[in-house]
Amino acid sequence: MSKRIPQLTTPPREKAFLVGVDLYQHKHHLPLEDSLSELELLADTAGLDVAGSLTQKLDKPHVKTYIGPGKVDELKMLVEETRSQVVIFDDELSPRHQRELQEAIGRNVRVLDRTALILDIFALHAHSKEGMLQVKLAQYEYYLPRLTGHWTHLERQAGGGGGRAGSTGGVGLRGPGETQLEVDKRAIRREIAHLKKELEKVSAHRQRYRAQRKRSRIPTVALVGYTNAGKSTLLNKIAKSDVYVADQLFATLDPTTRRVELPGGYQALMTDTVGFIQKLPTALVEAFHATLEEIVEADLLLHVVDISHSNALNQFNSVQQTLDELGARHIPVLTALNKVDQLRNPDSAREVVGRFPKAVAISGLNGSGVKDLLRLLQQELYETYAPIRVRLPYQQGALISLFHEAGQVELVEHGRGGVLMQGRIPGRLVAQFTGWEAGINQREEETEEEEV
Repeated sequence: MSKRIPQLTTPPREKAFLVGVDLYQHKHHLPLEDSLSELELLADTAGLDVAGSLTQKLDKPHVKTYIGPGKVDELKMLVEETRSQVVIFDDELSPRHQRELQEAIGRNVRVLDRTALILDIFALHAHSKEGMLQVKLAQYEYYLPRLTGHWTHLERQAGGGGGRAGSTGGVGLRGPGETQLEVDKRAIRREIAHLKKELEKVSAHRQRYRAQRKRSRIPTVALVGYTNAGKSTLLNKIAKSDVYVADQLFATLDPTTRRVELPGGYQALMTDTVGFIQKLPTALVEAFHATLEEIVEADLLLHVVDISHSNALNQFNSVQQTLDELGARHIPVLTALNKVDQLRNPDSAREVVGRFPKAVAISGLNGSGVKDLLRLLQQELYETYAPIRVRLPYQQGALISLFHEAGQVELVEHGRGGVLMQGRIPGRLVAQFTGWEAGINQREEETEEEEV
């Protein structure tokens, strides 16, 4: 009698119910309907099936439950009808909102918000040590203020022995002691401090690596864009690499750098970065600081846009807003209008090229337009020069040398405390001289000060 071979079974996916609120005082790039569609994609990426959704228009969030009391009752009924195990709000909930909603809906149903859902997806997709550290830090910082006192063991922890309330103990242990909740919070704070120290080491390592790259004089290009815009696919096409690609949100968390060949024998280093999204949690931005430095330190940004998406322009604006918040406004940007192969009429993409800065229509999948993109990259990195006038302290010898080696020097004047330099430098290097700009009359003003 042959033995039956056990078959692997996939556990059933949980059901989720979505809640969106249109706040008159808060305007986002995506309308509520599209934002909920995005939330549904996030839920699917996390392994959830969406059973339904509920929306409400409000002037401002309800002080207790975010949505109105009547909507809370309606939500509870719909959750019961659909047998949903998870309720997900499209906006970040305050700790109080989350507690009140949890009490109202019931302990058997988990109440999450967009931030918690994204954190869960990041935890699912983080594979490197750095990525796991960053996600863990973001999770701890998010959940710390949300720890609740729903414990059955809130007895005071003090040294054993006597006292009326059993709260007196040995020397140094007398007094009220700590609740379990307080102990948990203290432990989490210690873990947060530890994680920050570990990430500081990661950041220092990345800085040393970037310094080596700069000394090589090979320009760096950071791929940026909305999540699932096709950045990894494009990098694989250009660099002939095998970066992980998946048709889901936040498939790439860990930055990957590849050397790419440009026309004329030129080279560049291209880095794939984590995708952005509307309402990107602040905790994630802070935790991924070391990774996002790859963007701020790049010579050029290549903004990849999914031109086939109905909200392509809104997604572009959302990414630009995030880049501004990161302090990357000064870095030159090229735009790759990706996924033209998914348009009914691929030529229609060329009609909207003019709406985006220095744009070219491409397909990272089949390679259409990629040669044009590489020519544009080569021109921007090696042929485009920008006028510049800076005063560099003598301690900035590397920048002074860089100006002489890579730029077209028109004026050099040595003065007290530094060198006044004027000329033209490659556009990709402008960012390195940020903060040292000198006005036209600066030399005259310095001369007057010296005479006085």
